[in-house]
Amino acid sequence: MMARERQPVLTPAAPVTEPPRPAPAGAYARLRRHRRRLLPLLVVLLLAQMAVAMVTSAVRQTPTIDEPVYVATATDYLHEHRLRYNPEHPPLGKLLIAAGVAVADPHYAPARTGTQSAVGRRLLYESGNDPWRLMLWARLPVIALTLLFGLVVFAFARDLAGGAGGLAALALYAFSPDVIAHGSLATLDAPAAGFVLTSVWLVWRARRRPVRYLPPAGAAVGAAVATKMSALPAVPVLMALAVVSVVAAERSGPVSWWPRSVSWPVSRTVSRPAGGRRRVPAALVGAVVVAVAAVAVVWAAYLAVDPRLRFSPAEPVPAVAGLRGRLVELLPVPPAYRAGMLVQFGLEDQHWQSYLFGRLYTGSLWYYLPAALLVKTPLGLMALGVAGAVAVVALGRLRPAAPYLLVPPAVLLAAAMTGARDLGTRYVLFVPMFLAVAAACAVTLRRRGSGLLAGVLVAFAAVSSLRAFPYYLPYSNEAFGGPAHTHRLLHDSNVDWGQDLGRLADRLRERYPGERVWLVYKGSGVPSYYGIRAGDPLTVPRDRVHGLLVVSDSAVAKARGSLAELIGSSRPVDEVGHSITLYRR
Repeated sequence: MMARERQPVLTPAAPVTEPPRPAPAGAYARLRRHRRRLLPLLVVLLLAQMAVAMVTSAVRQTPTIDEPVYVATATDYLHEHRLRYNPEHPPLGKLLIAAGVAVADPHYAPARTGTQSAVGRRLLYESGNDPWRLMLWARLPVIALTLLFGLVVFAFARDLAGGAGGLAALALYAFSPDVIAHGSLATLDAPAAGFVLTSVWLVWRARRRPVRYLPPAGAAVGAAVATKMSALPAVPVLMALAVVSVVAAERSGPVSWWPRSVSWPVSRTVSRPAGGRRRVPAALVGAVVVAVAAVAVVWAAYLAVDPRLRFSPAEPVPAVAGLRGRLVELLPVPPAYRAGMLVQFGLEDQHWQSYLFGRLYTGSLWYYLPAALLVKTPLGLMALGVAGAVAVVALGRLRPAAPYLLVPPAVLLAAAMTGARDLGTRYVLFVPMFLAVAAACAVTLRRRGSGLLAGVLVAFAAVSSLRAFPYYLPYSNEAFGGPAHTHRLLHDSNVDWGQDLGRLADRLRERYPGERVWLVYKGSGVPSYYGIRAGDPLTVPRDRVHGLLVVSDSAVAKARGSLAELIGSSRPVDEVGHSITLYRR
């Protein structure tokens, strides 16, 4: 009988490679000989440019809407060791921010009363601290973690598609405007998304060594859940992928979850299960390991803040009746985590105003996030990511990676699409991360010109990102007109999150000294701190509003009534950071 031809199996240790080729000659041969040195050098260069972009953004941007709350909560963790503010988000991401706050060492006077927003404003602007210095130090740990996630993107893509695929994925990640924008802020979106990606990569590697990789995979998804509650749907997905990985590992030999030196008595009359029957208990153990590790990390995050787990919320926690409330009580997490879930449910029950493609609406649209991603994702990343996803499904040698690359982002995106807050692509920051890894699979396609086309698309994404420097938050791709036109399509954290108050102060000082200024600002900054002396045009009769009318673009998008009439009877004369428009009236 003829021997069966063995099909290649995609594993972390055996990335897709090209067939052997004749040894190159000349200068190209020397390049191939130095490839091992060239690869880490290119990785360092890509991460270095990303670091420059993020640090530049961090230095120039004033606090966004959410940052003062997170920084104040982190400071309270350091000084008071209590679970009091911002229960709707678990503490791990804020503990990360606290590492930078500890270096800044701000003066902090604990407040007995007041909302978490008021505490943040008091810390930054009313306690004698330098908000520029404090915010930079608070942002640096998030920047460092975002760079480390770039190494995860590279390693994951290299496992799937070799060194060239790893470099392509890292380049797409390092030039992703959304990742740069939110990775340079003291917020929780980039850490949560990166931890999810890390957990998927580790559970993928568990296909060969489940005992080594499943516990850290569970810890990574636990870190995501201990950073943002929106990552909770990732836990059952990771447990299912753990089952897949253990079953794949069992095909090459039995998986032992205890040291080999431990012997277990087995009756002579009971035989050990073999084949598929043996795989089932091992796979279930793998899923349990992931779940236990995730829950342990959540508890550790709360214990790190207060070993006694005291919880005294500064603001009321809503009561949620019905099935949701009963399910929350059943979760094996600290009481403060359950209270935070109730706060999240309360936020979801509110009616939020949103803006999409020129339409102002109340509530949510199921297609908001996919539409916003079309605007905010570089065309090169989108094209290569989709091509890679198709390749993973269509090609047998790549198909084992399909559940890992496609299911987690699809489930998390579907869960996010059911939310009530259409406020930005930051809620699905994991999408460009997974797209970058998927794009590596497109690099492996063995068609004439495919490598050149992939290189062109990577370069196109990089140029698109560089053209947006340093205004990454309002980025939109070329199909939608670029950053200058994003405010006509989207609002809030997609465009204008209060980040350009400092730039506005500089513009007014340089171009409009001594002029009467009327300001409608959407953000957490305090204009007077930056030297902006402005009146509120909504508190006086319209015929008294003359001079410069300065309006945040999110407020322009939602303008109705008096503000709409003021804008309609004025002419635009300038803009700041693609997020604030100046009108002459």
